[in-house]
Amino acid sequence: MKSYRCVLAGMALTAAVPAALPQTPASPDAPASAAQAAAPAAQSAMSARLLYELLLGEISFRQNNAQNGVGYMLNAARRTGDESLFRRATEMAIASRSGPAALETTRAWRQAFPHSVQAARFELQVLLVLGRVPETETPVRELLADLPQAEKESFIIALPALYQRAPDKAQTARIVEAALLNAIKDPALAPAAWTSIGRLRLQAGDKTGALSAATLGQTSGSPSQWPALLALNLLADADTPAAEPLLQRYLENPQADPEVGVGYARALVELGRMADAHTQLDALTRQHPDYPEGWLLKGALLADERRDSEAEPALTRFLQLADAQAGQPGMERDGGRNQARLMLARIAERRGDLSAAEQLLQQVDTPDQTLAVQLRRAQILARQGKLDEARQVIRAAPERQSEDARNKLLAEAQLLRDHQQPEQAYQMLSDELANDPDDETLLYEAGMAADRADRLQDMERLLRRLIEINPKSPSAYNALGYTLADRGLRLQEAKQLIGQAVQLAPDDSFIQDSLAWVEFRLGHLDEARRILEAAYKNRPDPEIAAHLGEVLWTLGEQDAARAIWRDGQRLDPGNETLLQTLKRLQVTP
Repeated sequence: MKSYRCVLAGMALTAAVPAALPQTPASPDAPASAAQAAAPAAQSAMSARLLYELLLGEISFRQNNAQNGVGYMLNAARRTGDESLFRRATEMAIASRSGPAALETTRAWRQAFPHSVQAARFELQVLLVLGRVPETETPVRELLADLPQAEKESFIIALPALYQRAPDKAQTARIVEAALLNAIKDPALAPAAWTSIGRLRLQAGDKTGALSAATLGQTSGSPSQWPALLALNLLADADTPAAEPLLQRYLENPQADPEVGVGYARALVELGRMADAHTQLDALTRQHPDYPEGWLLKGALLADERRDSEAEPALTRFLQLADAQAGQPGMERDGGRNQARLMLARIAERRGDLSAAEQLLQQVDTPDQTLAVQLRRAQILARQGKLDEARQVIRAAPERQSEDARNKLLAEAQLLRDHQQPEQAYQMLSDELANDPDDETLLYEAGMAADRADRLQDMERLLRRLIEINPKSPSAYNALGYTLADRGLRLQEAKQLIGQAVQLAPDDSFIQDSLAWVEFRLGHLDEARRILEAAYKNRPDPEIAAHLGEVLWTLGEQDAARAIWRDGQRLDPGNETLLQTLKRLQVTP
């Protein structure tokens, strides 16, 4: 026996096998020395036949005869009833990529240990790999029944990810719903169960069914974030507006997870509903004043709208909270800190405090943000009239990721475009397009540079190519339609293009601005005013202010026009559209 134990000990694959086998304990009445002397006899539960089978199984497996190896191990497992041997046989079958053998070992394991959580997990995974989705209903139901109560909810929530490669999504949703029938009846598990069913229905394209599941999840048990998160997924889809009340209802609860509130605000921003996003963030920061992410998103949104006097204290509050809570579980926010410092640096730059901007940039200390810091420094240099030096800073910035080179080129082109060198920017982008002619970002940016360089035909060619590649790009339709409208060309066609952009992004304030501008060019002043006032209320922006002011001026409301233009100047005194409008109309607000 000793020689066989030495052989086993030398095989890495068998290290877990003898330790798990039953052993004979020493007599409690025997002296310690006698017990130690008897220790080798503890292996007597391993018969010579069993040891021989284990050796043959492992050796066969290592010599690429997996079928024999699995067979020996499974026979040993059945005869001894040792669960570790069932697991080893299953692992060997999986490692050999033998699906049928893996299914045989897991089912033998499950038959011997009907309530084994490990066995049920293995069987479920093997069935999914084999594509035998209809057979997974029983393992899911029984696994859920046998899991400890504390693990049930997380298992239910993980099911959509587990089934994500199943080809028939509708069938999968039905199978999982049947497997979760008992969970649906349990108030503690019903919200999670309906959420997973809803996510699977959504994967199958059943938005109505997913909304129904979210509603049932919210009303069938205790308050839970899971149905609200499903509603958040549905909110981005214009076909399911009824998802939003579910979110709002959940957030009325003082115990609501603030992460859901932040997600709701982000979704509103993506939908272009800036006023609603501000309302949500104001409520979130009042209800959860010590939740850092609420202040970060609020500050970012305000900074993007150039409401710097409001953005700065919000971002500063975030940094205070993030520093105070650093080191707490789940509260690591270095990325957020650096993002806040970059935004604060940009605010300082806009108010002309370049020294403060540079100090903030020096505090951004992660390699992931090195490129962003260098691009910000380049913007500062360009503001100082050092355009060539700014371009060198961009070119010298390190490239840590594959897309960094392209981002540097785009940043340099934008720098040139913003500082009255659009022709050079256009040439740079055109040269890059020669290497990647269907890159959507390059097509759009080159089109914008062509417009600024007064290359109307090139601009239209590039944007129409972008529309051909991506017919669902609202930016492409909007840019082409606005350019035609702004130049007073083919106004009906411009309106049609912008109308397509509106259909794709109905709440985007900048697209609404374009729609109003083409209405203005067509002489529909009242309609242009109505659209612009709504767009400006949703997103105060200097360019929208320039257009609204001109419409009001044309309508004879000079005082109202001057007030709007003054607002626009406070947002961005250097906005080119606003400055050109005032110069053309010879007005000083």
